[in-house]
Amino acid sequence: MSIGILTSGGDCPGLNAVIRGAVLKGTKIYNQEFVGFKDGWRGVVESDVIPLERKDIQGIAKQGGTILGTSRTNPFEGNGGADVVKENMERLGVDSLIAIGGEGTLAAAKRLSDAGVKIVGVPKTVDNDLSATDYTFGFDTAVEIATEAMDRLRTTGDSHGRCMVAEVMGRHVGWIALHSGMAAGAHVILIPEQKTSMEQICEWVNAAHDRGRAPLIVVAEGFQLDTMDDAHSERGLDAFGRPRLGGIGDLIAPEIEERTGIETRATTLGHIQRGGTPTAYDRVLATRYGMAAVDSVIHGRWGRMVSLRGTQITHVAFDEALGKLNSVPQDRYDEAAILFG
Repeated sequence: MSIGILTSGGDCPGLNAVIRGAVLKGTKIYNQEFVGFKDGWRGVVESDVIPLERKDIQGIAKQGGTILGTSRTNPFEGNGGADVVKENMERLGVDSLIAIGGEGTLAAAKRLSDAGVKIVGVPKTVDNDLSATDYTFGFDTAVEIATEAMDRLRTTGDSHGRCMVAEVMGRHVGWIALHSGMAAGAHVILIPEQKTSMEQICEWVNAAHDRGRAPLIVVAEGFQLDTMDDAHSERGLDAFGRPRLGGIGDLIAPEIEERTGIETRATTLGHIQRGGTPTAYDRVLATRYGMAAVDSVIHGRWGRMVSLRGTQITHVAFDEALGKLNSVPQDRYDEAAILFG
């Protein structure tokens, strides 16, 4: 029997390092065999697998993306379901699964685990929004990319005397916006946890401009003005029924220009935040997660997710992993707000 590995949801820097860590420890220490399911849950539902031997994972830790491919397929829709998953695993000789993914992936993994499928989870979200772990791999890389992008936006903003708005990832939480904004010296940081008025935003913009600065604003995609009931979305729903967010930067930029008279441009960083080479920190964390996931499989810790607490890798139940978002606390936002304007 072999262990199956899948990567599901959005791609993320460090996915390949998880795969490498799991396969290396599993083969060297536990003498296990591995297969990879292609394109996340799609591969599980359609029995689309590839072998994962040591030769298949050589040198992949530094590569972005995932060698297995990924998708936002819901394993319970269409021709899926727990019975189909069980039948396919048995036919393929796969005894257990390591599911690497975020909120939607782990929610599906919990349903399958409750139905008797042997599953261990690995947290993957660039947003760093899972409360059951201190950090998720991919977050550090996304912050680095966003910070560099804003450093570049500042130079063009300074050259033209413009207000620059950078929209970054952050569906429910604003960790990427907070960290990259502080690192880049943004004059305004707008996050989902803090509804803000257009009047307040313009006040900060004018304050920076009056000091001779070209204002820089970083806004998380899930941010809402105090007049909004929901996050801005024009792209429909994903496979798990969640709105596809994006465009809040383009929404507020013309309003800022109209109210302040300062030429304003918006840039959406989008997918570049989760593409390319992972940072050293993310490579190490992801590798440790992969190794710990194999330990959990060997010890039969089904229905649990590996987790980082301080500097130690531990594991938590799916219920705990999915129960609460890792939101930016008020004191962290207040700390950053000292730098606004």
